[in-house]
Amino acid sequence: MTDTDLIPVFDGHNDTLLRLYQSKEADVEKLFIEGTPGGHIDLPRARKGGFAGGMFAIFPPPVEKSKRSAVPPAPSDNEPLPPELPQAEAITSTIGMASILFRLERAGALTVCRSAGDVRDAMAKGSIAAVFHIEGVEAIDPGLAMLDVLHAAGLRSLGIVWSRPNAFGNGVPFRFPSSPDTGPGLTDAGKALVKACNQLRIMIDLSHLNEKGFRDVAELSDAPLVATHSNVHAICGHSRNLTDWQLGAIRESGGMVGLNFATGFLREDGRMNADTSLDIMVRHIDSLLQALGEDGVGLGSDFDGAMIPAPIGDVAGLPKLIEALAARGFGRALIEKIAYRNWLSVLERTIG
Repeated sequence: MTDTDLIPVFDGHNDTLLRLYQSKEADVEKLFIEGTPGGHIDLPRARKGGFAGGMFAIFPPPVEKSKRSAVPPAPSDNEPLPPELPQAEAITSTIGMASILFRLERAGALTVCRSAGDVRDAMAKGSIAAVFHIEGVEAIDPGLAMLDVLHAAGLRSLGIVWSRPNAFGNGVPFRFPSSPDTGPGLTDAGKALVKACNQLRIMIDLSHLNEKGFRDVAELSDAPLVATHSNVHAICGHSRNLTDWQLGAIRESGGMVGLNFATGFLREDGRMNADTSLDIMVRHIDSLLQALGEDGVGLGSDFDGAMIPAPIGDVAGLPKLIEALAARGFGRALIEKIAYRNWLSVLERTIG
């Protein structure tokens, strides 16, 4: 496939808003629109790579005084959960990143999309289609007043937890090797949050949620089950990856999984190592297709939030993964499903 034949990619997860927020630059619009060394996504590289949009995550980062990186640098089978995040700090960073998202929209860099139709319209116009997503809802109070405010602002997708406990549930620790069966399920507030998301048509992201919490969502939710950025536990035995029964539950619900590009969740040795080939990514996609069918697989890169394989490098390298799928014998129709059509379908059935 040539550059003139780029297949657009709608991506299930990026942390670009966090990178811009932590840059401390006053003019983040210029930073994104003109491009900058480092990081994974900006407008020039997005256009080069065929990046058509995705879930733009707002991730309240760990407190600086904890002196812990968000993700441990090496595999460990006893890595503790990061500490809980106070709501006041989460509100500050969540609102700060939401502000950046809307500033980028006002600058013409992207379009904030509140429905699948909005995504299609933005893609047709050549504008990056950004879905307002929160990863770890520490900014939301158990009474859910903040949920109403954020939904009115455009929130359409959320992950109940990042890999730490909060008022609603428990995330998985960054352990390898490890099962995701760690800790208790959703709290009563978490169960109420699931029901509220169904009523408001906010998509629930299962990535980072532990096994008991996953079961609770599967039992309570009437929407397709979605993991925006997770991989196959049978290939890489990390607690962040999905087991066979979880994949089965996702398929039964008509949901989907976005392939995470983070090397520590791809490699059989669980190591964060950029010297990782595209072959292991294709292997995970093959396995996801077998478990979920052609309508259940997409991409969820974790750009700007993870170490990704060097052959891709950044968002401009997306065509290399597309080419690797074509070289493996995937037809154009299937590649288009994986690249963007399956996300459009699940968004239609979740956010409307």
